[in-house]
Amino acid sequence: MDWQTTSEDTVPSAPVTEADVRLLRARPPATGAWRDGDPAGGRRFASFGAFPTESGSELPGIRLAYESWGELNAARDNAILILHALTGDSHVRGAAGAGHPTTGWWDDIVGPGAPIDTDRWFVIAPNMLGGCQGSTGPASVAPSGYEWASRFPYLTIRDQVAAQVRLADALGIDVWAAVVGGSMGGMHALEWAVSHPERVERLAVLSSPPVTTADQIALNTVQLETIRMDPRFQGGEYYDLADGDGPHRGLALARRMALLSYRSPIELNQRFQRSWQSGVSPLGHGGRFAVESYLDFHGNKFTRRFDANSYITVVEAMNSHDVGRDRGGVEEALRTVTATTLVLGIDSDRLFPVDGQHRIARSIPNTLDGDEAVVLSSDFGHDGFLIETEAVGRHLRRLLDS
Repeated sequence: MDWQTTSEDTVPSAPVTEADVRLLRARPPATGAWRDGDPAGGRRFASFGAFPTESGSELPGIRLAYESWGELNAARDNAILILHALTGDSHVRGAAGAGHPTTGWWDDIVGPGAPIDTDRWFVIAPNMLGGCQGSTGPASVAPSGYEWASRFPYLTIRDQVAAQVRLADALGIDVWAAVVGGSMGGMHALEWAVSHPERVERLAVLSSPPVTTADQIALNTVQLETIRMDPRFQGGEYYDLADGDGPHRGLALARRMALLSYRSPIELNQRFQRSWQSGVSPLGHGGRFAVESYLDFHGNKFTRRFDANSYITVVEAMNSHDVGRDRGGVEEALRTVTATTLVLGIDSDRLFPVDGQHRIARSIPNTLDGDEAVVLSSDFGHDGFLIETEAVGRHLRRLLDS
């Protein structure tokens, strides 16, 4: 196999390894969530008390997993918050290993001498509330002694940012030198800048919209139904099932559907054309097209590191995104942003097209490039903000030097 494993939260240009092949031959677990007792890896944990949600529910306590790089200076003014995409996590940089099923998703962007230079900046990356890589989510154990499962409350983008605010307070960070987010992380970044403008000095919104549109909600809804329709989902109560008996088919199919929105038709057509995966013809002889096998590989691998209930929780949170809700509309809300802002999009992005980024740039008062977003030309679609690291890094350097 020579596929490259880039799909919205994995490492650009990482080849399929023998370890991948061995992993995928094993029966998938009922959940790919990180669980208490698993190796912590580079994670740290911060716990907080009762957490009310916008929906009117309350979690009796929450925990956020996070990772950090660099050192916080004496003035406490060199901290950068990096916010991950839908199915990402706190592991922005570093090798895969115990506790971390994938290598860092932005290794080329964060590190010593990198565009976000950890010799200069103190970088924090939390796993979002509702996620499944160490932060409180549906796979976490509730006070009853059982997983939250279907009882986990509905969360919004604003709920998730409220949890991040608690983390910043606990770390003693009053003002972020920059808040940087891509895709769903860009939704969180926008929310930070609108709800707490005095705490965000610089802002980077990458491949993210001001609202989740009806078209995007429709795509998300179909993905969630593929999970719920899996008989092994059992209404979300599947955590005690044996390996191979959980809702991995529905979760893998949702992932395959999402992957199609992360990549562009140009990239898929050029990369796979009509090639076969083997010498067996797919034209009625039981063989497969290479692109089919590629999607299956990524869907199956995903089930080893994610949780079906958590996928539903975070996708529903993404559907809640509307930075102008109860604020007089998008433009009125964005006019309150005081941060120096980089807004960046990818010209081939079919998940969050560039008209959304232009709308953001035209409404925020202080953007690096006037009232237009930076638009990168890339064949990689939405994933371009993860793959085109040289260009993305150049613009992040401009922001951090501003």
